Amino acid sequence: MRISPILLILPLALLTACQTAPALSQVEIERPAPTALTTSAPPPALTAPTSTSSLADTATPEPPTPTAVPTATVTPAPPRTELLFTGVIVPARCVQAEIDARGEADYLYADVRAIIEKADLAIGTLNAALSDYPPRTGCVSTFVLVGGSINADAMASAGFDLVSAATNHIKNCGLTSCGDRAFLDTLANLERVGVTPIGAGLNLADALQPVVVIQNGIRFGFVSLGEVEPNAFADEDTPGIAVLTEENLRSAIAAARAVSDVVIAMPHWGPDYAEVPNYRQLEFAQVAVDAGADLVIGNHAHVIQGMQTLDGVPVFYGLGSFVFDQDWSRETQQGIMVRVRFLGTQIEGYDVIPVHIDGNGRVYVASAEEAAEILGRFREISARIP
Repeated sequence: MRISPILLILPLALLTACQTAPALSQVEIERPAPTALTTSAPPPALTAPTSTSSLADTATPEPPTPTAVPTATVTPAPPRTELLFTGVIVPARCVQAEIDARGEADYLYADVRAIIEKADLAIGTLNAALSDYPPRTGCVSTFVLVGGSINADAMASAGFDLVSAATNHIKNCGLTSCGDRAFLDTLANLERVGVTPIGAGLNLADALQPVVVIQNGIRFGFVSLGEVEPNAFADEDTPGIAVLTEENLRSAIAAARAVSDVVIAMPHWGPDYAEVPNYRQLEFAQVAVDAGADLVIGNHAHVIQGMQTLDGVPVFYGLGSFVFDQDWSRETQQGIMVRVRFLGTQIEGYDVIPVHIDGNGRVYVASAEEAAEILGRFREISARIP
């Protein structure tokens, strides 16, 4: 949801490698919390004093001491907050070719904008570089996934507040030794439109820093780490993404736990097109829960991977694609949005919203028939998770 004005203090120096930035990001959006009115019982009735003396002996009675009338007290109810998560956003190849032909990118989200905007916070997963420096690939088969800067504007216009950027194609460029430039362009373009990246920075320490968003008085802390593409990894002096290891995952969640009321881990993990998560995903999911995550939202596979609950914590392994051109199978054209409802700091429930993706990248809410198919497969995959 885009709200103006919004104060963004990014945790990373995004524009130039020589800049430094604070260790903590905050987006503070002030909203009045709902209240419940509790009124005390009514005061007792006041009665005049009586006397057994004769009239001649009766003294003028003292006026009664007024009884204090209690005032109404207001007990704030825990605020309700809705977070919306989407699958993988890849505005590249045929999608970017269609964007160039149209001269705009807002069409991608036109049919789901109302859902994105309605959420208190909308969080996507960006798995392409957003840079105007590399040449366009056109609508061809390639693993170079680069979209133009206009895609950042379209995401902001649609209502996204944050994106996981700890993804395997985030440093794609297609030219020799330009991956860092495309990566830094991506972060700069997101910063320009007010969409906060998670899990990426000028070095590994930056990339591991949590992003904290204050919404309805609740501090939501986000961390994101990826394991798929070593060329995208940050190190001590190289920009890139936070590397998904057990040690890094534990330390990132601990850092978020220290400054947040709710901690959300967003790992980018697992093989492409595998519906059931592999053993590494299962192990990392348990590590995230043990380390203190309140919610785990994974992505990468470009197909739905199902969910399970570990020690009371919901773990969604993969939401499929949200914007992409993979129209060769029904599974790659289907995904889900997950809307998680919080009451204060506790998860009250969640909604699964099936979506359909066209080859030009446009995403729709699935028809009733297709939605039933997607939800049925989601339940079936979830039942197969060990």
